Amino acid sequence: MNDLETLKYPIGKFSRPDSISYSQIHQWIKEVMLLPKELGEIVRKLSEEQLQTPYRPEGWTVQQVVHHLADSHMNAYIRTKLALTEDNPTIKPYLEDRWAQLPDSQETPVLFSIQLLQSLHYRWGVILASLKLDDFKKTFFHPESKRKITVAELVGIYAWHGKHHMAHVCLVSDKK
Repeated sequence: MNDLETLKYPIGKFSRPDSISYSQIHQWIKEVMLLPKELGEIVRKLSEEQLQTPYRPEGWTVQQVVHHLADSHMNAYIRTKLALTEDNPTIKPYLEDRWAQLPDSQETPVLFSIQLLQSLHYRWGVILASLKLDDFKKTFFHPESKRKITVAELVGIYAWHGKHHMAHVCLVSDKK
């Protein structure tokens, strides 16, 4: 990876395992559940200047990253519920780069998204903890990737997604 790729993907890209075990799913659930607390601990220590600092050239600011996590994980929560209640529903992708330019991502204090993530992840965790192995095999169809995604894979993607963006926040936090 070149330097820009390393900054874009400091923990590497998500790699979907060929087979996903029940214990792997539960490890991912734990990681998803820890994100709001861990993110909040790091973000609360940052100055306003750091919150307005991009994690890489032409990248989002830390503030935009935090709001993106809330936006993205709200979509994942809804996709989970759709997959559990419908037969392979087609989800609606969204233009995350445009969402990051909207006033709520530009002007809202990050603590609102931290609070949103705490509540959202609590509810998401209640659902995920209640699922049986067969529930994790339920799917939705993603029209951009043109494939079915299981609830198990979704949990893995978002466990990675949280760590991926935490690493971006840490790139700025570590520059103190």
